[in-house]
Amino acid sequence: MRSIWNGSISFGLVTIPVKTYSATDRTSSVSFVRIHEKDGAQIQYRKICELDGKEVPNEEVGKGYQAPGDETIVPITDDDLSQLPMPAAKTLSILSFADPGEIDPLQLDKAYYLGPNGASATKPYTLLREALEHHQRVAVGKVAMRGRESLAMLRAHDGAIVMHTLLWPDQIRPAAGVVPDDVELRENELKLAETLMDSLGELDPEELHDDYREAVEELVAAKLEGEEPAAPSASGASGARVLDLTAALEKSLRAARGGGEGDAQEESASVTPIRGRKTAKKSEAAPGTGKRSGTATKKAAKKTAPAAAKKTSAKQTAAAPKAAGGRTKATATAKKSTSSRGTTGGTSKKSASQSTARKAPAKKTGRQSSA
Repeated sequence: MRSIWNGSISFGLVTIPVKTYSATDRTSSVSFVRIHEKDGAQIQYRKICELDGKEVPNEEVGKGYQAPGDETIVPITDDDLSQLPMPAAKTLSILSFADPGEIDPLQLDKAYYLGPNGASATKPYTLLREALEHHQRVAVGKVAMRGRESLAMLRAHDGAIVMHTLLWPDQIRPAAGVVPDDVELRENELKLAETLMDSLGELDPEELHDDYREAVEELVAAKLEGEEPAAPSASGASGARVLDLTAALEKSLRAARGGGEGDAQEESASVTPIRGRKTAKKSEAAPGTGKRSGTATKKAAKKTAPAAAKKTSAKQTAAAPKAAGGRTKATATAKKSTSSRGTTGGTSKKSASQSTARKAPAKKTGRQSSA
């Protein structure tokens, strides 16, 4: 690892020479270059002077200061900057020690590893690291790097001292206009949310990776080999709208305790909008229940009742002859009893037909009343 800045830490009367190393690597993130779509050539950016329209080489590029809202540009040279009072130049002066919770994460900017510079710096470096870790404190101070002064925070991490450059307090924008108005929350909702937070478990850094970067790398590899890129797999929860916050929290809690992503998607898909619920009730009540409402249902009941009575009469009348002997006699008796409905006297077959006919109106009335 290459050092990018050398300086020292001022801790009271103790001076600790240190080397600075970048703690993060942003080159692994996905980045694209601009190309000319017509021929695929990369587009270059050149430094062009606005007055003469000519390209300016790097050795002729200087600094200038332009105040906000002013078109005037004041040239600033390195000699001008060297004469400015910069007590923190090349030195990180510790001003105080604070609890880590007192540092707003919004102020965190860039992170650097600090290592001892030379054998004489090993012991005071180790002493400061152990004091920060044992006392559970962070050091806050000022440091000048790359021509500007910044706030800095020192903390112990993984056997090293880490320096975080901080933004100045006036660089943090207020949250006015972002937060919603007063919202009433029920105690049950808050309790469910806290229970869900506890059930999700701890974060495993080894499971964190950049899915988008891996997909881009696979896409590039496929294009280099002349293959058709694979279609992305469908992922994510269903498009069902969640209408009840408490129900959604309960379903999320059950899915988290079950430990399955498929269960979570199934639970999410079961949440139905209000209109869908009304439609579902109608569709569930229609087939096979015998319960209908309205004029259309009554008409349907009137039409089907006589037919059902005739069918029932024919079946019951046909049962006795069939037992006595033969499918043919049963059929004939059924027809005869149907035609002689309403007459008096006759055989036992006709009596059975009449009793069956009397039962049919009763069933008809019952069916209508149930409708």
